[in-house]
Amino acid sequence: MMGGTSGLEQLDEMYESIILDHYRNPRHTDPLDHADVDVEAQNPFCGDEIHIQLTLDDDGKVQEISVSGRGCAISQSSASLLSEMLEGKDVEQAMEQITLMRRMLRNDNMTEEELDQLGDLVALEGVKRFPVRIKCALLSWTALEDALQERKGK
Repeated sequence: MMGGTSGLEQLDEMYESIILDHYRNPRHTDPLDHADVDVEAQNPFCGDEIHIQLTLDDDGKVQEISVSGRGCAISQSSASLLSEMLEGKDVEQAMEQITLMRRMLRNDNMTEEELDQLGDLVALEGVKRFPVRIKCALLSWTALEDALQERKGK
């Protein structure tokens, strides 16, 4: 294609803009006064940090969420995207999203329906081409999974 951009390049640009938007304008960053789930995580290899707080309603659905931290664009935008994904979901649905996110970054074969369930999280799919960055993308997801499993065990 002379003088134009291919559909794949346009898709990459759209995904890049989603990642940068979430990095520059992270969602749900106000700390919660009382949280049912409160977890911090750090990637010792690069120094990325994440703090996640959740309040759950009586049915176990996420009522409020706070995600804050510091680090690279991948870790911070992934955390912001996680915060949007969690709104109104119950613990089981959150665990399903964590599994889908891991599968996407492991390059597992996924159906169109599974990719659709990820929504804007698909913007992070390109990270799988950079294995060292996968930990950045999964930092908040792993922390959330650990916290939810710990809460379930109580």
